[in-house]
Amino acid sequence: MKKLLEQIVKFGVIGVIATIVDWAIYAVLVPIHASGNGLSEMVDIKTWETICTVISFSVSVIVNYIGSMKYVFERRDDMSRLREFVIFMILSIMGLGINICIIRGLHGIQKIFATWPALFAHFAYMVPKVIATVVVLVWNFVTRKLFLEKR
Repeated sequence: MKKLLEQIVKFGVIGVIATIVDWAIYAVLVPIHASGNGLSEMVDIKTWETICTVISFSVSVIVNYIGSMKYVFERRDDMSRLREFVIFMILSIMGLGINICIIRGLHGIQKIFATWPALFAHFAYMVPKVIATVVVLVWNFVTRKLFLEKR
């Protein structure tokens, strides 16, 4: 039990680092749509948020892979690094799908926060991202433990 708790803490630390990378990239990219550069005429905001999700999530997956396989999970002796990476990526892509579904499903929720103080209202577009992060966090730990860790 102690080993599992240590593993969860390490997973949490790596997850926080990957989440900071994910959210920071997302927070920088989303406002570009409204910056007057013509992008808003080419792509609608919902599609742009999806593109930003894919980009930010992809970078964070690389950070997460390096950290998880180095510090959190014990590598399996019977699995090549290539196979390990492919499984990690498949599980991550499934997590990305969950992430996108939640963000697209909750698109527009920021309207609820329109009357809140300006700082909250300004960052309300991050609410679906936060919810998606929590769901995908659980998905990642459970599936990686089941499919990638040494038995």
